[in-house]
Amino acid sequence: MKALSPVNERCGVARSLVVLGERWTLLIVRDVMMGITRFSDIRARLEVAPDILSDRLAKLIELGVLERRVYKADGARTREDYQLTPIGRQLSVVLCGLQDWGDRNVPNGRAPSWQYIDARSGEPVRVEFVGPDGVVETDQVTMQVLEPETDAASALGALTPTAIKPRAADG
Repeated sequence: MKALSPVNERCGVARSLVVLGERWTLLIVRDVMMGITRFSDIRARLEVAPDILSDRLAKLIELGVLERRVYKADGARTREDYQLTPIGRQLSVVLCGLQDWGDRNVPNGRAPSWQYIDARSGEPVRVEFVGPDGVVETDQVTMQVLEPETDAASALGALTPTAIKPRAADG
């Protein structure tokens, strides 16, 4: 992985793009999130070359976004599929925001291809900015640059950051 500049090293967007910025990566995560978990099914749906898919899956596993699981159907050979880890499931917010933006700003004349729903109620959900007084419209949101000395925990408020790190080799 190429080292980030000092400015980008502090930026969560830049660090996230190191993990997620390659072509196909978020589409793979999207498909696994929708329950398309076998290599052959992901490959057929995305029409991606097998070597590229293998590379992206390996990187997502190495970074803890996906995990490989072994399964065996009755009378069949042992196979593997891919499942989201807790870190990977956090990307549902990113995918929902990207889908919403794309549906609004890059229309294709069709209805959206999927929606996110609350598993408890079955009602649709959406991504929004929420402040102490409720929903904040996007035109009222600005970015504030934090000084390098700012404590990351206090800047994130009540959120608990999760570090994505390469997994140690088994052995």
